[in-house]
Amino acid sequence: MKDFVSFINRYSWISRVLVFCLVILLYSWAMLGLKVDFELLKNSFPYITDFVSRLFPPNLEVLDIAIKALIETIQMSLWGTTIGAVLSLPIAIASANNIAPRWLQWLANLLQNAVRSVPSIILGLIFVAATGLGAPAGTLALGIYTIGYLGKFYQQAIEAVDPRSLESLQVAGASKLQIVQYGILPQVLPLGLGYTLWMFEYNIRAASVLGVVGAGGIGFQLKSYIDGFEYTKATTMMLVLLIVVTVIDVFSSQLRHRLDSM
Repeated sequence: MKDFVSFINRYSWISRVLVFCLVILLYSWAMLGLKVDFELLKNSFPYITDFVSRLFPPNLEVLDIAIKALIETIQMSLWGTTIGAVLSLPIAIASANNIAPRWLQWLANLLQNAVRSVPSIILGLIFVAATGLGAPAGTLALGIYTIGYLGKFYQQAIEAVDPRSLESLQVAGASKLQIVQYGILPQVLPLGLGYTLWMFEYNIRAASVLGVVGAGGIGFQLKSYIDGFEYTKATTMMLVLLIVVTVIDVFSSQLRHRLDSM
């Protein structure tokens, strides 16, 4: 064994070559599974350009409809993110390996994985069946969808807490609740707020997808125009969404930077 280790240390380039070959084999295997027809792709460009040309120029006559739908999308995202964040926090605490018992970690992680394995569109369909078409279904779908991701983000933030601060509280006789309140939350809060802002941005995009199944927001209008071959009106919807998402991204990035520097 020692001879093998010394051989690897002496000829370290061999391990790098082997890793490189393994990566090439992995991507080659993945490409074979895709069964990409490059000839078909080459001949498809005229169809792509034809479709894109039908998207322009944007029809600004529906700008007022786009703004109303966008406001509804932001409202859905705000409430969906808030609901998901509130429900994610206890699940994250229960799944953190530095404060929760093993059996509770297993259950909490199983719950997070189960939520993440359900696509947002399926959640949208479930809540559309429960509450009918419209924003309430989309809001609930976003709330549940958010749990799977924010729960994991919060868990990682909790597990990154300085263990010395927790040990000092334990030595002082603090209870589990006091350890969470005074030892974990102050360290996790800036990072957790940054994750929540990122999820809010993401949920605006996800809300537009949920509109495809009738869960309200700008996605519902977007699908209606595409189904009706009114592509220039659909372009207006996409441009309005692009502008708002960009503005929110710039604002939240600055806010996250300030939170990271706290």
